[in-house]
Amino acid sequence: MEFLAAGSNKSLLIILLFFVSAILQTRAETKVCYSKGSPCFMKKIQCPTQCPSSSPSDPKVTKVCVINCNSPICKAECKNRKPNCNGPGSACHDPRFIGGDGIVFYFHGKKNEHFTLVSDPNLQINARFIGLRPEGRSRDYTWIQALGLLFDSNSFTLEATPSATWDDEVDHLKFSYNGEELIIPGSDLSVWQSQESTIRVERTSTKNSVLVTIPEVAEISVNVVPVTKEDDRIHKYQLPSDDCFAHLEVQFRFYGLSSNVEGVLGRTYQPDFKNPAKPGVAMAVVGGEDKYKTKSLVSAHCMACVFTQAGNQKDSIVMEYSKLDCTGNTFSGNGIVCRK
Repeated sequence: MEFLAAGSNKSLLIILLFFVSAILQTRAETKVCYSKGSPCFMKKIQCPTQCPSSSPSDPKVTKVCVINCNSPICKAECKNRKPNCNGPGSACHDPRFIGGDGIVFYFHGKKNEHFTLVSDPNLQINARFIGLRPEGRSRDYTWIQALGLLFDSNSFTLEATPSATWDDEVDHLKFSYNGEELIIPGSDLSVWQSQESTIRVERTSTKNSVLVTIPEVAEISVNVVPVTKEDDRIHKYQLPSDDCFAHLEVQFRFYGLSSNVEGVLGRTYQPDFKNPAKPGVAMAVVGGEDKYKTKSLVSAHCMACVFTQAGNQKDSIVMEYSKLDCTGNTFSGNGIVCRK
C-alpha cells in the first residue's frame, strides 16, 4: 500500500508540474519580427518562462524577453536589464571597452572632450568624456558622462548629471530629443516613444537605468554609477570632495552595421578589423583621439566619420548574428565571441 501511495503522490506531482508549466507558458508574451529582411519575418515567437515579458513592471525583475530578428535562429532569449560590463559591446569604468571582436581594450580620450564611438551611414553615437588629472600624471583619468545619438534627421542625448555625493535614491539621468529636454518619470518604469516610433526609451529601474531602442538599428542598455571611494583608493584617482564623477556604464547591441562602420567601438565590428589590442594583455590601450574627436554630442563630423542623414548603405551588411556570445545570453558573457 505504501508503494502505491508513493507512486500516486509522484503522479500527482508530475501532473501539478505540468499544469504549472502550462500556466506559465500561457502568461508568456508572444513576439513578432516585422522586419521584411529578417529570416524570422512575421513569425510568432513565444518568450521563455524564465523571462515571460519584454517590459515587466516589477523593477526587481532582472531579465527580459528579446528576439533578435537578424538571427537565423528564430528564438526568444532572456537578457539582463542592465549593461553587462564583461559582455561584447560594453563600455564601462575608466573607459574599458569590449569590442565586437570580443577583445578588451582601453580608450582614454581626454576630459571635457567628445569622441565618436560608432559612425555608420544610418547611426552616429558620440560620447562626452569627463575626468581629472592628478598632479604628476601624464594623462587624464576619464569616464563616459553622456551619449549623443544621431539617426535619420533626429538627435537624442542622455547624460549622467553631476553630483558632489552619490545617493541611490536620486535619479541622475537627463534626456533630450531633437534639442528639447525630455522628462521620463521613473516611478512606474515608464516608457517614452517618439511620435514617429523611431526611438523608444524604457526605464529598467525606477532610477538611473534605461534601455534605448532604435528599431532594427541598435539597442543601448545604460546605467549611471559613481566613482566609489574604494575605486578611488585602489586606482589613486585623487577625487575631489565636491564631485563623485557620476558616469555611464553602457552596452550596445547592433542590427545590420555596414562593413565600413567606424568609431572607437564601431571599427571592432568591421569584418576585417585587426585590433591593435592583443588578447590577454591586462591594460591594452588603443589610440585614435585625433581620428574620432568631434565637436559635440550631436555632431556628425570627425576625421573618420561616415554618418549621413539619409542613411544610405551601398555596401554589404555586417549582421550581429555572425558573432555569437558563448554564454548563450544576449547581454552577457565574458568578452569571448564564438565565430560561426
